[in-house]
Amino acid sequence: MHDCRLRRAVLGAAFTCITFAVTFNPARAEAQPAATELVRLHGQAVELRRVAADDSQGAVVFENGSRISLDSWDAVFNAMGATPSKGWSLMAYNRPGVGRSEATERPRDGKQVVADLRELLQQQGIKPPYVLVGHSLGGLYMQLFARLHPDEVRGLVLVDALYPGVIKKPEEFPFYARWGKAMFLNRMVGLEIDQVNATGEVVLGLPWPQQIPVTRLVNVPKSKGAVAVDFGVVNDDAATIARVRALYPGAKTVVVDSDHQLQTATPEVVVQAIQDMINPR
Repeated sequence: MHDCRLRRAVLGAAFTCITFAVTFNPARAEAQPAATELVRLHGQAVELRRVAADDSQGAVVFENGSRISLDSWDAVFNAMGATPSKGWSLMAYNRPGVGRSEATERPRDGKQVVADLRELLQQQGIKPPYVLVGHSLGGLYMQLFARLHPDEVRGLVLVDALYPGVIKKPEEFPFYARWGKAMFLNRMVGLEIDQVNATGEVVLGLPWPQQIPVTRLVNVPKSKGAVAVDFGVVNDDAATIARVRALYPGAKTVVVDSDHQLQTATPEVVVQAIQDMINPR
């Protein structure tokens, strides 16, 4: 991937992790509300949406970006429902403190997020293999899931994802970023952001299972007015960019002129990436 494209992708994903405003998205506004249900995990309510397939061959599991709720995947769910996925179930959920999912006192680092997701899948009878689809911060969590449990993973789709080492340690955030996080983000989201750097270190400390195919969907807007803003929390030096580039040798990279929320702005790209994982050509 070209340096400037990677740098813009890195900055775009990082910015959304700590953004303090919500951008209006017409595609999302037109989407029909998702049918969700509440289940309980460790005493807390968890909101999820699932589509069960008869004679399931596996499941496509979605992980949201920071502050983003499961309804961001509505267009992807609808499209995959219109083109049946030959026995593959779908599941999206909200992490604690988002949507109707209740807050928790459990840790908010990546290993705990992955452990809770895996326990939720087991509790709901959603069996591997999994195609893991992660947007932004959710992409970092799905990278960790794949490294911790490679035997359960069929493929990994990273939707304008955040990569390890990109976000600084929270004590290195400038004052205005720390102030904004405290003022505009709820406690659960803030705790997750505080653990992003540490989660990235865990990811880098685990071997990458080469047998897992990876597709990286990267938003690179062509508009001259598109500017990446990082609030001073991003490591965008040459060494970090080189490390991110080298993470997944052989990965398929798809560059899209879209929006950071590819799943709402250009859901067909996400759907195609998932279908290619389910039915490799």
